[in-house]
Amino acid sequence: MHVGATLRLLRVEAGLSLRDLAKRIGVSSAYLSRVEHGLDAVPTPARISAIARELDIPPTLLMDVAHRVSPFLASYLEQEPAASQLFLEIARRQLNSQQLTRLRQLIHTEFPSREFSRDEPPATLAPLLSPERLVLQLSCARLDDALDVAAGRLASAVPGTGAGTLAARLLRSEEEVSSAVGNGVAVPRVALAGGPAVAALVTLARPLPAETPDGQPVRLVVALMSPERGRPALMRLAHVARLASQGLADRLAEVQHPHEVLQHLQAMEPLA
Repeated sequence: MHVGATLRLLRVEAGLSLRDLAKRIGVSSAYLSRVEHGLDAVPTPARISAIARELDIPPTLLMDVAHRVSPFLASYLEQEPAASQLFLEIARRQLNSQQLTRLRQLIHTEFPSREFSRDEPPATLAPLLSPERLVLQLSCARLDDALDVAAGRLASAVPGTGAGTLAARLLRSEEEVSSAVGNGVAVPRVALAGGPAVAALVTLARPLPAETPDGQPVRLVVALMSPERGRPALMRLAHVARLASQGLADRLAEVQHPHEVLQHLQAMEPLA
């Protein structure tokens, strides 16, 4: 996974220049540029938290993308050593995704989370999808072709909006900054004033040899459409990058039916 590509995509989507964000988190723009292009090490948890605060998204989202341990978690483990033993028991039992989902459901029921202090649900992808916006095993030669297909499915959710218009806007966003976040996933996005927050998901029969931050060809396209740019759109974008870091493209590589996509997402996504 290439966390720098996700940081750059989020920064551009937030309307921040490289210099602006670097100044806000107290680093040089040269350093931040190296991070975004994968030429420097993954930032420390403290620095990732600082970036998340400037983007106004939960630090845990970026921590997960970067596979970093949150300072909050580290502090909790110091305060409650017994929690480390629980994590060890989970590892010893090699719980799979379905079993972890059951465990999360139990925790969610018995000990409701207070994480979302703004009375907002966690970012999730599944509610943005519908069977008609899932295209599985698409055969195409270029990423542009996949964007055209995704645009057509997004347009179906907005009567009166042409697929060609959405495709052109997705392409312009792609030219501004690559939507490839690594692990075979691209996350093109478009803001449509007054439109719904929806997504289209396209799996590819053959990987596309597009330029990607980690050298892995694109195998999965998740096109996001938002009513406007802002915090909710950034959270959705960061969440899809988190799913990519957790192997979403691998999980959906052989999927043949839309309901299987939703089953995989149910196992991977946080509980609403």
